[in-house]
Amino acid sequence: MRWAAAALAGLCALGCGRAPDPAPLREAAPRPAGTNSSRIRIPPGSPKLVHIRVEAATTALVPQDEVVAPGKVQINPNRIARVVPPVGGRVAAVEVRLGDAVEQGQALVRIESPDIEAAMSDCLKADAAESESRAALRKAQADFDRVNDLYRYGAIAKKEVVNAEAELARAQAALKDASAAREQTRRKLGMLGLKPCDFGQQVVVRAPISGKVLEINVTPGEFRNDTSAPLMTIADLSTVWVASDVPESVIRWIDPGERVRIELAAYPDEVFEGRVMRVADTVDPRTRTVEVQTELDNRRGRFRPEMFAKIRHAHESRPLPVVPASAVVQAQGRSWVYVELAPGEFERVRVETGEPVGRGRIPVLAGVPAGTRVVVEGAILLANSGGAR
Repeated sequence: MRWAAAALAGLCALGCGRAPDPAPLREAAPRPAGTNSSRIRIPPGSPKLVHIRVEAATTALVPQDEVVAPGKVQINPNRIARVVPPVGGRVAAVEVRLGDAVEQGQALVRIESPDIEAAMSDCLKADAAESESRAALRKAQADFDRVNDLYRYGAIAKKEVVNAEAELARAQAALKDASAAREQTRRKLGMLGLKPCDFGQQVVVRAPISGKVLEINVTPGEFRNDTSAPLMTIADLSTVWVASDVPESVIRWIDPGERVRIELAAYPDEVFEGRVMRVADTVDPRTRTVEVQTELDNRRGRFRPEMFAKIRHAHESRPLPVVPASAVVQAQGRSWVYVELAPGEFERVRVETGEPVGRGRIPVLAGVPAGTRVVVEGAILLANSGGAR
């Protein structure tokens, strides 16, 4: 009876479409984090070993909470001069060429102008007017003295003395006016660098600052009547500014006077130091950024306006392993390095990297500790050998 009941239960199960439960599947054991199942071995004497160089990962202070913003080199706005002609006229000579270094006060352009001749004529007229007024004053003084003597002896009435005194006062006032007009004409000539009352001179336009001639907009023989149009542009490039747009969310970390590190596309393996000169008072409504202008020493003349740059600013740093950028290989959307296990034996290890810290070094946030020997040259060769599929 027992076997019959068991057989009946089995038939019922088959009739209902049920099957015995399968044995549970075994999950694959997880691979250790940061490792690759395959290793690469290169036999001794292989020519590949010549192209592979291994170094130990070093330790460096890596900035945390760092502000990184793109920028551009600009002329220092406090050290640029656009030279305009003081008078209209014909350009007699241009004394400098584009790119020349000039000193403050150096002659740049010479101009012949009818305004100069008119100013000389005014100077002579002012001299003559002053001489005439001085002579009139001497006469008025003599008349007053004579009338005053006659009045003391009772020879004339008091009215004559009063009239002579008034005439003397008018002569003194006229002399002051004439002297002021003469001084004005001479000061005007002095501002133009001309000698008083000497015809045939040229106006010499001189450099207002020392620097480089960046632009010339005039040629000899040209007539210039617009005294607001620049003849040339001079800039002192001993210092330049780097203008960067910093997101408003991190602008609180940057203050005027602080030091920042500057990287330039023209010098990828170097880091320079600058000082924050100005933080803009407004936020750009389109980009939600604030302009930060940093001064950079350029006495060696290496930095040129319009060069692309990047500023970096951080409040804290921590020690982290760093490796050369050539050691990091990108594969499968991740970063990897090749660790030397033994001579000629390497293993690919996944790493988490941070922003470059200058001189082509990459900080390793996770994956390998400092002191680990990694491939710094030839990593691509190992990847092509099967370690970066």
